Amino acid sequence: MTPHVYPRECAFKSIEDIKGKKVTIMGLGLNGGGEAAVRFFVNKGAHVTITDMKTEQQLAATIDRLENDPNLNMENVIWRLGEHRIEDFANADCVIKNPGVKIEGNKFLAAARAIETDLSIFLRFTDCPIIAVTGSKGKSSTVSAIYYGLKEAGYKAFLGGNITVSPLTFFDQVNADTPVVIEFSSWQLADLRGRGVLRPHISIITKIVPDHQNWYGNMKDYVADKQLIYADQTRGDYSIFDADGDQPGTGPENAETWGELFASETRGTVLRYSRTGLKAGQHGVWLEEEKDSEGKARLVGKIKLPQMEQAETIMRELSVPGEHMRTNVLNAALVMYLMGVPAERCAEICGRWQGIDHRLQYFHTWEGPDGTKYKFYNDSCATVPEAAAAASQSFGKSVILMTGGTDKGLDLAPLARILTEPDTSRGEFPVKELYLLAGSATDKLLPALDKSGVKYHGPFNSLEELLQDAKANAQKKSQEEVFVFSPGATSFGMFQNEFDRGNKYMAAVKSIF
Repeated sequence: MTPHVYPRECAFKSIEDIKGKKVTIMGLGLNGGGEAAVRFFVNKGAHVTITDMKTEQQLAATIDRLENDPNLNMENVIWRLGEHRIEDFANADCVIKNPGVKIEGNKFLAAARAIETDLSIFLRFTDCPIIAVTGSKGKSSTVSAIYYGLKEAGYKAFLGGNITVSPLTFFDQVNADTPVVIEFSSWQLADLRGRGVLRPHISIITKIVPDHQNWYGNMKDYVADKQLIYADQTRGDYSIFDADGDQPGTGPENAETWGELFASETRGTVLRYSRTGLKAGQHGVWLEEEKDSEGKARLVGKIKLPQMEQAETIMRELSVPGEHMRTNVLNAALVMYLMGVPAERCAEICGRWQGIDHRLQYFHTWEGPDGTKYKFYNDSCATVPEAAAAASQSFGKSVILMTGGTDKGLDLAPLARILTEPDTSRGEFPVKELYLLAGSATDKLLPALDKSGVKYHGPFNSLEELLQDAKANAQKKSQEEVFVFSPGATSFGMFQNEFDRGNKYMAAVKSIF
């Protein structure tokens, strides 16, 4: 696939030039991105047309917030809901594109004179230091931990991007001394190709695994969008990449690993992260086992940069569960250190971070009739099989797992293996009980479960039906049980998105238990 390349020029010469211009915002949505764009361009004096294929009824919550805001003058706004019209695109000075819309083959975008996104506008007209994060797994946790760490260290920092906060919401609050942490999806990066506006001071690519293959069709095109994150970095910037191996069969054709490929391409100063240790000549952070004062082994994070004579401890005990979460927090600690926070302070701050919503989020405890305590975790943002597999192994014991959903063209083998053949010699735990949510990904998983004789409940057509069954099956097995909702699939059909899915799951748990 030949990717679309955008022009370097912008429809607006400056922020002041927005006043009086005709701007079409494609996609109002319910998660804040379209709403933030409406607010920004209305406040800057543009004539705004809002167009969305969703109906007024479907978008009622967002519309109400905009229409009932006394500080927002909506006189110059045209609503076009339940449809798109070519003239709204052809007659606009600029179209603000939703990243979830493909530009290829889209007749409406083809008619536009100029196309921008909320991120491209922000990056064009601000000069704040950018900390940019992308990847397949762990990027939301990583940016959240970075943001938390910088705030705790005394920085006036901001967080936005794919984590559902548009940076346009804080556009007027940033300057050259304000670090901004941005999570980028591959689609958001693709919308920046050719513009030359993304020059992060620090970039991170978290673990790469197959994702969005229903959109891309192959790993090469998927990763090509990720590579844009470091394309315009220079020697004074930092590029942080994985130092460990890739999942078998998913790595690049022309390099040992994705991390090695990225490191060979960037012009930034390369740093690496690892779960086991760095190779000779590499600098960065890694996990290492050490014994505490009582002789008990624990994993800590170490850092060694070119200017350091010896490694320092940068991360110790964490409040959030999961081996994979340690790597995310370790990268956050590295960013904090690069921003001038001492190693000991990094370790202390990281130990206080409580995680984020929908990522192994503890939210409820229920005591069963026999006295067993059930702790409920929401990991709804696990939308790839590898993430669900990792979630099942995050608690140091067997868990009750709820998984499944809609297929997006991914190989379910990583999840199927952990459910059917966990390697106990490597410290893996078999799932104690398995509950399945109905969907096309679940349908693909069932043959492997049936072949291995794995017992499961479902598939269920609703969360409520599943949870009622789980409550009926509750029986004493130990003093405490962990119930993890980690779908490893998308939310299409049954929910609006993974955040809606997580919120509905938590509400259902609190109602039923």
